Amino acid sequence: MKKDIIIPKVENVYVAVVNEYNDIYKTQDWNAYIINNKDVDLEMVLIVTSGYSEEKTTSTFRKKLDVLPKKSYAKIELMQEDLFALNNTFKVTFFEGNTMYDKTFLFRKNTINLKALQDIPLMEAKGVLVK
Repeated sequence: MKKDIIIPKVENVYVAVVNEYNDIYKTQDWNAYIINNKDVDLEMVLIVTSGYSEEKTTSTFRKKLDVLPKKSYAKIELMQEDLFALNNTFKVTFFEGNTMYDKTFLFRKNTINLKALQDIPLMEAKGVLVK
């Protein structure tokens, strides 16, 4: 029965952690974003995030987006720099039409840093991207 289950591959959907200036608090913040680089809208987007190491585990954070329009992005959460010493997972589930997609994006410990910044698709910002 397992062989009959078709799990479609997720393409052109990314998670990025972006370093950006906060005008209100006058600080540099790290924010996690989901990016839809597809030509179709994503519906019922569910994101479950957590961090872990051998000694520590963070609480679980959940976010739901009814629709993530094509060629757009949405903020998931503000990330504290203390979390970068942990592995951070973003489990993303969404519908494209009548098909459900699921993918886990993993930022390994210490990979989110200023030296790893790159241009982020669709955003005029620099950050760390996981495809």
